[in-house]
Amino acid sequence: MTTITSFFFFLLGLSSIFPVSFSTNILSLGKKNSDRLLSSVVFPLKGNVYPLGYYSVSINIGKGDEAFEFDIDSGSDLTWVQCDAPCTDCTKPREQLYKPNNNALNCFEPLCISLHPITNHHCKSADDQCQYEIEYADHGSSLGVLVNDHVPLKLTNGSLATPRIAFGCGYEHKYSVPDSPPPTAGVLGLGNGEVSFISQLSNMGVVRNVVGHCLSEEGGFLFFGDELVPSSGVTWTSMSHESIGGYYSSGPAEVYFGGKATGIKDLTLVFDSGSSYTYFNSQAYNSILALVRNNLRGKPLEDAPEDKSLPVCWKGPRPFKSLHDVKKYFNPLALRFTKTKKAQIQLAPEAYLIITKYGNVCFGILNGTEVGLGNLNIIGDISLKDKMVIYDNERRQIGWFPTNCNKFKKEGQSLCQPEGLFSILTENYQGYIRKIF
Repeated sequence: MTTITSFFFFLLGLSSIFPVSFSTNILSLGKKNSDRLLSSVVFPLKGNVYPLGYYSVSINIGKGDEAFEFDIDSGSDLTWVQCDAPCTDCTKPREQLYKPNNNALNCFEPLCISLHPITNHHCKSADDQCQYEIEYADHGSSLGVLVNDHVPLKLTNGSLATPRIAFGCGYEHKYSVPDSPPPTAGVLGLGNGEVSFISQLSNMGVVRNVVGHCLSEEGGFLFFGDELVPSSGVTWTSMSHESIGGYYSSGPAEVYFGGKATGIKDLTLVFDSGSSYTYFNSQAYNSILALVRNNLRGKPLEDAPEDKSLPVCWKGPRPFKSLHDVKKYFNPLALRFTKTKKAQIQLAPEAYLIITKYGNVCFGILNGTEVGLGNLNIIGDISLKDKMVIYDNERRQIGWFPTNCNKFKKEGQSLCQPEGLFSILTENYQGYIRKIF
């Protein structure tokens, strides 16, 4: 979601608002094809960290050309869209409503069972539809029925796939900011649970079980499959075996400030594209903020408590126009993964600061304990910008490398059109990769 994303699924005993319907089995594309698996699906992204606070992707659903705008969320599994049904706290774009067509899954479907704890999975008959409720860490939630439908995808090898993907048809929502529904129609779950978008695609043999994103101030791009992953130059660290649910965590990690160890260590980290900002537990947050404040002594910045854009902001002698004006006052941070040799993610000042509409500079690292994250630590969009981030679920590893995430953008053409930019990549992949990365 826009601020912090989901970690828990809950099942409620609900009466269905849909007429009883038969279950439609998810269609397979047949046996895995090596040519297909060497391909990928790529989508352009819209959004930014500030002032929008989210990144979104447009995906078609159904046999027509109706597109829906989704928040991208690597911190949750379930994809859901606003349903054309009587709803509570409906999402804002009322013209973007998904119309179910006798395609609800029943509660005995494996994907439905995967959503719920076994002890809470109450199926009375084969006619019971699969109901879901997903609750996010920012206290937002979505409730509805699981359906499936065709999702047409243009692959980078030039072929077209139309798998049936299961997703939520939501009719009751709650938002972290009451009475303020997001401008998108739903959430695209990028986690690694069974019901996630990438897990379903890989299980059908469309692409390998790899998903990634490259975020920029102008949007960036999202991809499924491993064709875009270079064979060298990527920093990799293992996914944590202690991960709960379908989100991507890695650890333990140690914090460096200005190239020096801080003593802040043993942090469990979650990579979360659904979180605008980066969050640390109270102890780590207070220690890092103290380091930043001490480093600002004697520099022409003073506290700006009147700016409520974020909890901690500073102002200068005159309003700042860009991060270029202030980054010289701040030291870089780094997160070093202690179980992986030389694996660290660099956080330049641009990766933890924003410039507000008032011309102040604000600290884009927040106290996660205060918002209910406990001891979890979130690497959010602000710290993932201008990096290709790769979640390789087959090898159980997370990778990243710095790059200009706008370089894949080409005027007037969609990234996922075979006749567009990626036809070049398909024909001469290695040569083109060297130019970009």
